[in-house]
Amino acid sequence: MVRAFFDDVADALAGFLPPAMRGFHVRTTANNVKVWFGTDHHEHYEVQLLPPAEQRAAGIMATGPALEVGFHAEHPTAATNDKLLERLRAREPTLRRSLGGSLEIGPFVGRRRGWGRASELWHGDEIDTPETAIEAAERLARYIRAIERVRTRPER
Repeated sequence: MVRAFFDDVADALAGFLPPAMRGFHVRTTANNVKVWFGTDHHEHYEVQLLPPAEQRAAGIMATGPALEVGFHAEHPTAATNDKLLERLRAREPTLRRSLGGSLEIGPFVGRRRGWGRASELWHGDEIDTPETAIEAAERLARYIRAIERVRTRPER
């Protein structure tokens, strides 16, 4: 997978979001695209390539790479990430109606401990095609629309 794939995801993303949500920050590398709102990037949306070793570190038996699409909580303290994930879990039925059954809310996929995610993994031979980049952008936009309503809502 090359950086151009993730650049394509970033370029297509705004077209799938309402105008009020197009003021995001974005960073692309050869392995991912990260999108966040405001100044704090510890809570962000991401499409990233996960090699089999990273998946296995999370207990996922994989023989090939995967594409992860979704949301990450990567604050330095696990308690902050856990608190945010609990807010997402409390809204899980609503999030599932918006995002479907492939949503997983739980620990980060990979070697980092204390981080969390609300995301899905895509496996297969065609995870690096231009068409997949557009599909990933559309799916990431769905995550943004669904999770931003929970993430930015004041706690009760």
